Amino acid sequence: MGLFSKQGTFKILFFGFVLGIIFWGGFNTALEMTNKESFCISCHEMQNNYEEYTSTIHYSNRTGVKATCPDCHVPKEWIHKIIRKIKASNEVYHKLMGTIDTQEKFEAHRLELAKDEWARMLSTDSRECRNCHNFDSMDLDKQEARSANRHEQAIEYGWTCIQCHKGIAHELPGGYDPADDTPSAPEKSDS
Repeated sequence: MGLFSKQGTFKILFFGFVLGIIFWGGFNTALEMTNKESFCISCHEMQNNYEEYTSTIHYSNRTGVKATCPDCHVPKEWIHKIIRKIKASNEVYHKLMGTIDTQEKFEAHRLELAKDEWARMLSTDSRECRNCHNFDSMDLDKQEARSANRHEQAIEYGWTCIQCHKGIAHELPGGYDPADDTPSAPEKSDS
């Protein structure tokens, strides 16, 4: 009887292990399916955002490097990705509830949605931007003077990408004035 009990426990553990692997594989497959540009633009409300994006340097440029929706909006690290997906479910909820289910309703909430995304990026020190852009890798001598000056200030004052680059991949929402929150270097004292 002791042997039967051990075999039963082994079978339960074995099948539990196999089912766990199948569940984990299915979960990760589904998760990765939501990390594709085609998934992002499958909502008709996102068509306008996608069209805006296609006219930016993140879509087409001299080097052929393309940043897609998930590159900018979904963290690469697993735990951060899961947290972002949970928060994104709020956007899906509002689409299903009719809050942003038409282009007109989306536009009415666009400034609020943009501010939420900018705040997220600011809170992570523009983590997704830094997957491709890094101050240490920038050759400021090869940049236009204005860009080089701003990047030097960003390094000196600890600014992050999104503080200056709102609207880099999408049009700025109506009602937003960049002068309201673009960082500037502190005034130099005469003392």
